[in-house]
Amino acid sequence: MDERDLLSNPRSERVKAVRALANRPMRERHGQFLVEGPQSVREAVSGGRAHVRELFLTPAAASRYDEIATAAAARGVRVTAATDEVLAAMSPDGQGVVAVVDLLDGRLDQVTDLRPRLVAMLARVRDPGNAGAVVRAADAAGADGVVLTTESVDVHNPKVVRSTAGSLFHLPVAFGVDPADGVAELRAAGMLVLAADGSGEHDIDHLLDVAGRAPAGVPDLARPTAWVFGNEAWGLPDDDLALADAVVRVPLHGRAESLNLATAATVCLYASARAHR
Repeated sequence: MDERDLLSNPRSERVKAVRALANRPMRERHGQFLVEGPQSVREAVSGGRAHVRELFLTPAAASRYDEIATAAAARGVRVTAATDEVLAAMSPDGQGVVAVVDLLDGRLDQVTDLRPRLVAMLARVRDPGNAGAVVRAADAAGADGVVLTTESVDVHNPKVVRSTAGSLFHLPVAFGVDPADGVAELRAAGMLVLAADGSGEHDIDHLLDVAGRAPAGVPDLARPTAWVFGNEAWGLPDDDLALADAVVRVPLHGRAESLNLATAATVCLYASARAHR
């Protein structure tokens, strides 16, 4: 990184163009999105799922996170030094490290072609923090992919990207998928489809107890499973519940009224991961 070409004008058109990627219309127009912060950028430049166009770092960040600049340069990514003011103008959340990345492909067959054993489907999930947290939980649980249906938040939304903490670049994430079509393709890939909902007939604790030897009429968590999670405010509508093979509830043993989406998804995904192992 040549500091002699330090980008120093926070009001330049180049800086404005990067900052504009925080807005969906500009992302769609340019086919690029913003990745902010050392953790997310590190995973973007070191993995094979992202096509990184340019990396911006302050001199201090370049010194502290030398491995990021080195990995980017090894992949032929343009690396640009910029002042603290420029990075702050590009992103208040970048911590001195920002990357411009091509939009992800988002095709469902990138998930189904893997012969997946565990998938999370987000149906009309609109909160970016929750969506990103579920992608991160799915990655941690060893899932093979995540699917976001139509009417869900844009996976390239900066808050979604930050909330995944780099997991967005670890596993395939499909988006813009019609719920019925998505369930049909996951089922065709050999997956049991379970909807997570408080109204569920089946208790996930019981399903774990009988995994691998579930009686007739009881879903077997040892099977390849796609979990369907609903909107934060109203859950899964009847039409989406009807798409699933069974509806499963997470029991509430204390006085809490409910679990938030990301927490419930984590419980379900880890239950399947345990049953599979």
